[in-house]
Amino acid sequence: MNTPKSSNSTAINLYEIAISLLKQLIATPSFSKSEDETATIIKDFFKSHEIPTHRSMNNIWAYNKYYDASKPTILLNSHHDTVKPNTGYTLNPFEPIEKDGKLFGLGSNDAGGALVSLICTFLNFYEKENLNYNLIITATAEEEISGVNGVESIYKELGKIDFAIVGEPTEMNLAIAEKGLLVLDCEASGTSSHAAHPNEDNAILNAIKDIHWFTQYKFDRISPILGEVKMTPTIINSGSQHNVVPNSCQFTVDVRTNELYSNEEVYHLVKENVQSKVTARSLRLNSSSIPMDHPYVKAGLAIGRTYYGSPTSSDQAVIPCPSLKMGPGLSTRSHSSDEFIYTNEIKEAIEIYISILTKIL
Repeated sequence: MNTPKSSNSTAINLYEIAISLLKQLIATPSFSKSEDETATIIKDFFKSHEIPTHRSMNNIWAYNKYYDASKPTILLNSHHDTVKPNTGYTLNPFEPIEKDGKLFGLGSNDAGGALVSLICTFLNFYEKENLNYNLIITATAEEEISGVNGVESIYKELGKIDFAIVGEPTEMNLAIAEKGLLVLDCEASGTSSHAAHPNEDNAILNAIKDIHWFTQYKFDRISPILGEVKMTPTIINSGSQHNVVPNSCQFTVDVRTNELYSNEEVYHLVKENVQSKVTARSLRLNSSSIPMDHPYVKAGLAIGRTYYGSPTSSDQAVIPCPSLKMGPGLSTRSHSSDEFIYTNEIKEAIEIYISILTKIL
């Protein structure tokens, strides 16, 4: 792996700052919609570094010292909300435990490591004059639930954004495309009757026919980066008594769209092909991507990072400018029991962010 060179004293100082801040965030519960305490911690952190901030609900943001509205702007964004800890935890999810090169704690990997690495990258450039781009750092809320009170709610207040780096665990490789998310709640209808009598209009069987379509249908447009659109039935519920044929069966389908289809297009295609009533929870979380020839992508590839298409969704879906996902940590650790991040991953992340941005700033 190519690790970029940087000032050792600067790198060590920023690393220590990042680890200290991450430990504070881990120790403070910040479930989606209840991130007020971590928002205050982040705001106070910037204040301690004499950096003015703005706050809207539980979103915090700041501009580089010599911000110039006539220049293009790069947004550095990550979230400070977390999911709730699962029942498999053997450690206290709110106790930051550093052991064997790992920092354990809820939100350490998703996405605390990325957030503190981006914050320290912002600190590195904050007082530099004559940059080619402005920098804005945002620490935002409600990412884990795709809520409307996160980065989407403040985007227009930030000013014109030309490019965004979304901090999520990617092993510091470049996720240049991301699948969209479309959640479909479906209801198959039927006719109630006694289970002992013939009935060819069983809502469960009608649902199964549609579920079979979801699992077998192939979309024509296949992305070279993100692959096929994927539809996965994830929830089903029907009936209340063993001897009664139900007249309704509800099921949910998780749809991951590629950049060649809009969520709205997929939604209408589904409605045309199934008998069940279909309702989309939201159409706004579309797929996103960035051109391979974007200066940041080229700079990242030049220092040995790789690129790929991400199957998971993030704040990219609601940031309406070219963006990519990049951060320390491993995606499969997210939402796991005894979540952790390697502390060296954070040090490396700060160095890599600074190295790539230095090439274009």
